[in-house]
Amino acid sequence: MSVDMIERTARSAGIAAAELDELLTDVAAYVAGPGERWAERIERTGEVPEELWTELRDRGYLSLAAPVEYGGRGVSFPQWMRLMEVFARSHGSLRMIVHVVNGTWRAMDEFATPEQRAKFVLPSIASRIKVAFTLTEPGAGSGADIRATVERSGDHYLLSGVKHLITFGVRCDYWLVTARLDGSSGHNGTVALMVPRDSAGVTVVDTSETMGVTGTDHAHLTFDRTPVPIANRLGEVGQGLAVALGGFLTPSRISVAMSCVGLARRAQELAVDYARERVTFGKPLTSRQAVQFMLAENEAEIEAAKQLVLHGAQAWEDDDPAAPALSSMAKMIAVDMLTRVTDKALQIHGGSGYWRTSAIERVYRDARAQRFEEGTNEAQKSVVFREMQARWEDAR
Repeated sequence: MSVDMIERTARSAGIAAAELDELLTDVAAYVAGPGERWAERIERTGEVPEELWTELRDRGYLSLAAPVEYGGRGVSFPQWMRLMEVFARSHGSLRMIVHVVNGTWRAMDEFATPEQRAKFVLPSIASRIKVAFTLTEPGAGSGADIRATVERSGDHYLLSGVKHLITFGVRCDYWLVTARLDGSSGHNGTVALMVPRDSAGVTVVDTSETMGVTGTDHAHLTFDRTPVPIANRLGEVGQGLAVALGGFLTPSRISVAMSCVGLARRAQELAVDYARERVTFGKPLTSRQAVQFMLAENEAEIEAAKQLVLHGAQAWEDDDPAAPALSSMAKMIAVDMLTRVTDKALQIHGGSGYWRTSAIERVYRDARAQRFEEGTNEAQKSVVFREMQARWEDAR
């Protein structure tokens, strides 16, 4: 099928239940086997090697969420969330690769022309190019508070501004940058641009020294009148935030929320295993009521968060207007749940959990990153409140 015949904003119909079960089993085995060996290597070296990207691509893990006609596996978004839960039990950087690559194509595709789909979307799904989502700025807030600007010069824009905390911003081939026409405000004038990594006037600083999610590269980017072809603009002027928020952030927040569920499940597994094996005064920790209560609370919180995430995933799949608010609710609830679950899991391990020789130590560090990935909980609460306020106004 030619790219111009592919329906815009394609949604996958999903795969059969038996096929999904096989895929879940395959991913679980990979996470527990090769995934853990990669985790040990990444923690030891502090780097994610290109070989891991290649292996994930060759196993088909980087195109799971894309439709079959795009070269993907064709899982639906709710099905993808079930897989995301399993991937999230692995190392934070492995999860990040799978999460990002299976998501950035959506932001591009919804607004892409057939030519742009052929140049950017399909190569991204096939992992022939890497695309870094580039929204966050050091001196600005969330949403429409964008300071990076462009001015038109012939058939190019000249891009100026600063972006930071850009995941895969060092090793990418393109930055998907949200900026605004110089002098504009609010949503008006925002643009989404595909900026080649080798563009002139860009200073890239590697800022990958992080507490957790070891090995994932992050970049601080400075654009100084960087020329970008107008042909690389996704959508129209004024749609830049629609590309960033609706095309990427809404489903991505749901995915991050499910990542919290998966990582919490891993923490719970480690806590249960340790509590069964650790014997004090002749009895395993699982015989102590205090430990039983912590594990029971964890189990209930994980399941509650998971169901909210799946509800949000189905809303996004159904193009429900409530999806943006539900995505923020899911992320808000899931990240708070993860904080409590990993804290209790570490407490059950006692002092031994504080050492890097303990698996829970890495999980605890990786969990902290979820508190700001795709927006802090304070930002999520603002989204939810705005949606509530809109309903109040509509009800008058």
